[in-house]
Amino acid sequence: MFKILFKKQRQIESLIYDYLDNLKMTEQYFSEALNTCFEKGICGDFDFLTKQTHKFESKADDIREEIKTLMYGKALIPESRGDIMGLLESIDEIPRILELILQMIKTQKLVIPDFIVLDIKELIEVSLESCDLLFKQASALFKKSEELTSLVSTIDHNESHCDHIERRIVSKIFDSDIDPFQKLQLKELIIHMGEISDQADRVSKRINIISMKRRV
Repeated sequence: MFKILFKKQRQIESLIYDYLDNLKMTEQYFSEALNTCFEKGICGDFDFLTKQTHKFESKADDIREEIKTLMYGKALIPESRGDIMGLLESIDEIPRILELILQMIKTQKLVIPDFIVLDIKELIEVSLESCDLLFKQASALFKKSEELTSLVSTIDHNESHCDHIERRIVSKIFDSDIDPFQKLQLKELIIHMGEISDQADRVSKRINIISMKRRV
C-alpha cells in the first residue's frame, strides 16, 4: 500500500513540473506574439503565436485537472490537497492574463503607439522575469529547496518596479494628443499588463506561507 501511495506522490510531483513547463511555453509564445505585434502589427504571425499561447495554456489546464484527479484519489503528498490545488489555481491566473492581453489587442485591433513601446517592453520583461522566478519558487517548494525566501524578495521588488513603469506609461498616454478613446483602450491594456507582476507577487507570497506552514 505504501509503495502505491509513494508512486502516486511521485506521479503528482512529475505532473506539477510538466504543468510549470507548459506555463513557461505559454509565457514564451506570449512574449513572441507581443514582439511581433510591435514589429509588424496584427498579422498572420501574431495570430499564430496567439493560438500557440492558447494551446499551451489549455494543455496546462488539462494537466492541472489530471493532478486534481490524482490528489483526490487518495494520493498523499506532504502539503495538504487544498493548499496545492489553491496554489495551482492561483498560478493559473497568470496565463489567463496573458491570453486576455493578446485577445484584447486582436479583437480591439489595438495599435501600440511608438512612444510607449519601449516602456511596455520593459514592463513585460520585468513581469515575465517575475513569472520565471515564480515557477522556480514553485519547483523549490516541492523540492524543499532553501532558496524560497530570496525569490519572494526579488518578486516583491519586481512588482513595485512594475507599478512604477505602469504609472509612467499611463501618464505618457494621457499626456499625448492621441484620440481620447484610444487613450482609454491603452490604459485598460496597460492595467492588465501590470496585473502579471501583481499576480506573480500574490502567488509568491502564497507559496511562502505554504512553506512556513510546512515547517511548523
